[in-house]
Amino acid sequence: MNGIHDLGGMHGFGLIKSEKNEPVFHADWERRVMALFPATFLFAGYTVDEFRHCIENMGAAGYLESSYYEHWLHVYEEILDKRGFVTRAEMDKRIAEILNGEK
Repeated sequence: MNGIHDLGGMHGFGLIKSEKNEPVFHADWERRVMALFPATFLFAGYTVDEFRHCIENMGAAGYLESSYYEHWLHVYEEILDKRGFVTRAEMDKRIAEILNGEK
C-alpha cells in the first residue's frame, strides 16, 4: 500500500526534530488514549490489522495535521461508531460539553 501514512524515505517533509530527553507522553490526554487501547481492543473486538487499516484510510490532510495519538483516537471513534457502541452524534455532543466546561 502506498498512501500518505507511508512516509518512510519520502523527501520534502523537512528534518525530523527530536527532543532531548523526550517524554513518553507530551500531554496527559495522550497517556489516556494509549490506555484505551486494551479496553477498546477487547470490548469492541477489533484486530491490530483493523486498527492500522483505519489509520491508513484517514484522509491525507487529516493524517498530516494530526499527531500520533490523534490517529489512535480517530481509530477508536471510527470503530466504536462502526460497531454501534456510540454514534458520531453522541461523540460530537460530548465533545461540545467538554469544550464548554461541562462534566
